Order: sequence, then structure tokens, then C-alpha cells
Amino acid sequence: MKISVQDRKETAAACDALIVLLDEDTGLRPYTDLDRKLNGMLSRLVSSKECTGQLNQASLLHTRGLIVPERILLIGIGKTSEVTVEKLRQAGGKASSYLKNLTIKKAALSTKLIASMKMPPTAFLEGFLLSQYSFEKYKKERTGKLSAFTVLSNMNLSRDVRRTETIVAAANFARDLVNTPANDMTPSVLVRHARSLKNVSVKIIDEKSAGKLGMGAYLSVARGSSEPPKFIVMTYRKKSGPPLVLIGKSITFDSGGISLKPAKGMEKMKYDMAGGAAVLGVMKAVSALNLPLHLAAILPATENLPGGSASKPGDVVKTVSGKTVEIISTDAEGRLALADAIGYARKLRPEAIIDIATLTGACSIALGNEAIAMMGNDDRLLDKIKIASDETNEKVWHMPLFDEYGEYIKSDIADLKNSAGPSGSLVTAGYFLKQFAETVPWVHLDIAGTAWTDKDRPYIRQGATGIGVRLLMNLLESL
Repeated sequence: MKISVQDRKETAAACDALIVLLDEDTGLRPYTDLDRKLNGMLSRLVSSKECTGQLNQASLLHTRGLIVPERILLIGIGKTSEVTVEKLRQAGGKASSYLKNLTIKKAALSTKLIASMKMPPTAFLEGFLLSQYSFEKYKKERTGKLSAFTVLSNMNLSRDVRRTETIVAAANFARDLVNTPANDMTPSVLVRHARSLKNVSVKIIDEKSAGKLGMGAYLSVARGSSEPPKFIVMTYRKKSGPPLVLIGKSITFDSGGISLKPAKGMEKMKYDMAGGAAVLGVMKAVSALNLPLHLAAILPATENLPGGSASKPGDVVKTVSGKTVEIISTDAEGRLALADAIGYARKLRPEAIIDIATLTGACSIALGNEAIAMMGNDDRLLDKIKIASDETNEKVWHMPLFDEYGEYIKSDIADLKNSAGPSGSLVTAGYFLKQFAETVPWVHLDIAGTAWTDKDRPYIRQGATGIGVRLLMNLLESL
């Protein structure tokens, strides 16, 4: 889709549909000229109470050749005093969803009301573009898509529009990776995607090299699969100093291993690399925007299958940091892979480490599908991520890491055990990872409940959500 900014009157915008925003208080005051050219069609619609400006209300008018746009789509944004950036995103999503059901190729947005509120038009654009996403790679018949979107404004929005377009494209890239079935999204395929990124150097640590480095926890997860594991290390350097390390859990399919998951819903476990997909999306956006950062990104990619060589409950493995772990459940595999990824990251002498992972089912039980569980050892970094969360509406909820949780993961025969059972399982998983971060500033983001949605949301359609890309990009731009 081609996105442009034009200083042009609404009546002269060449498009199939002109999107006009309406709130419950201002009414049609910003659009008196438009209404006059339409012989009062807008005012009659509003007077009939069919369109009152309620949040996400939508009404379509055909202009009958009175103005250049063929249709007008009125979208409600609620009460003036209650309009937020998030509600503008939702309005964008509503408009996008509405137009997707029509044979619309070109759309334009009037920004008069948004400008009068001193709100960013790019918030609407962000929701619109996110809602335009669809995953149709394996379908013979595909839905039509917009070819052009014009933002009507006399402001210099080109830079903000490009930024929004870039970050949404990165989130949608992550969604594509997660939605792709596991037979086509193996660790080796993730390597190809990593190598496709511009201005990013890529190092691949194969199974043999990982063994020499002592990554026994990570390799224990890979033992049951015939797909070779790939420990992917990426570097983006546009700034001196120590790197910020991003780690994304990258289990390209998780059957649970010997501790086999129930069959119902197992097909969704292709999503267990959503953390890695988010990190790849972030690296893609950072490179495209040429941000002045020094980043390292680690994807410990593998499958978790119950093959003849699979790890067994009761096995003990040694991590790259030297700590030993008793495997209580092979379905608690993500923390094993992350333990070695964090241990490897520490050798890079990082400024900080952030890991993002679909780590625990307990996250969904505790927070539903509404929030990321966040925990860590550095209040400053936690606070910055909370600010990014507020600005992107990728919600985080700070969970505790009390010292008492250390007792939960003590093993009788090793330094640690990888599962403490159901009691406190969301936070004990985080506490387990904390043992490998040690004194390095570190934050863990559990996206198990938010990386996938089973229903359409205001601007995120059913399937992979791309969660984490917009959150982390907001954070990185603030550093």
C-alpha cells in the first residue's frame, strides 16, 4: 500500500472512500464546507441519530458525484474529553475492517478533528494498517487490499508516517512468522529471515559449537527433533558502548516433549517462537529507521519433540554458566533455552538484557489475554518499559520476584530444577531466569497470553498479534 500526505481539501481527494471522524460533542462543525457541498447529507444523517459519534460507530454515505470522493465513511471516536491515542487506533482499526468488506482500493483520511484536538493522526494510521493485515499465504483465493491511503493534512507528517509504516510492517512481519505452520518455520528458516535483515550481522552457533560452549540446557530441548537447532546471534551497531541484548524464545514447535501436551489445541504451538519473531521484527524496524543503537539479539531456535533421543524428566543438564538443572518437566523447555541464551548474553558484557517469551500457561491464567507479565531486577528498566506500554497499549503487569521463590526451584540433586509445579508457576519461571541474569540489569516479558488471539480485536485480527514489536520499539526510541 502506498501511503502519502497531501495538503488538499476533503472534497477534492481522489479516493473511493473518505474517512471522516466524528465525536459526540463537536459534531459536524469541522466539516461545514464538506456538508454544504453534499447538500446537507451529513447533517441529515447526524440529525437522524444514525450517526452520533459514539466510539467505533460507522456509517457509509455515497456522495453521488457531488464531490470527488465516491463515499464518505463516518467513524465515531466517542466523547471529546475521553478521546485518547488508543481510541484513535481503535477507530483506525474499525475503519479498516469496514472498508475491507467493500471493493475499496483508495482511501483518504480527514485530519481536521484530530488536529483540533492536538492528537497525532498517525495513531489512527497505526490502527488502520495493523487491521489491514491478513495471513493468506496458503489460500488460493485472497481478499482484495487497499492500494493507496492518503492522509489529508497541511502538517509535515512525512517522518511520522514513515515511522508508523515501518513499525507496523515490522509487527506484521512478526505476525507472518508466527502464523506460518511449523513445517515451514523451522530453526533453519528463522536463520534465513535473520540473514535477510539489512545492516545486521548474523552469527549462527550450530549444535556442535553449542556443545563446545557448554549449552547443555538449550541442547537438551533439541534432542528429540531431527531438525538441527540454530542458536542465532544478531548484532546491530550504530553506537559505541555495551549492547542492549534482546532475547526471543524461539521454539518453532512445542509438543511438550516427553511431558507431552494434550492433543487439543496443540496445533497452536507453532506460536512458541513468538518471542523470537518479535525480536526479529524489532531488528528489522531498527535497521530500517537507522536508529543510533548498539543491539545484540539472540534467538535460541529449536523444536521440542518427543523423539527417541529426547530428554527425560529427571535428567540433569549443565548450562553455559556452569549451573546444573534437573529437568522436572520437558514441557518447561523455554526456560532451559533462555537460561543458556541469558548466560551467553552475559558474556557480551551488556548494558541490559530483555527476554521476551511465550513462557508459561500460568501467564494466561493470571492475566488472561490482556497483558504481558513483566518481571525483572532493575527498577529503572522496568519503569521505562511501563511507560512504553502505556504509550503503545501493549499492556504489561509487573509481577514480583520474592526471594522466597528460590525455595520453590531448589533441586535435591542439582543447583536448580526447571519446574516448581503449579504453585506460583508464573513467577517461579521468572525467578528461575533471574538466576542466570545475576547482577546484569534484566527484564523478562511473558507473552504467553498475548501473542495469539482467538478472536478479532479492534485493530488486531484473529491469530498472531505481533505483540512486543511496538512495545520494544517505543522503548528503544526513548533510550
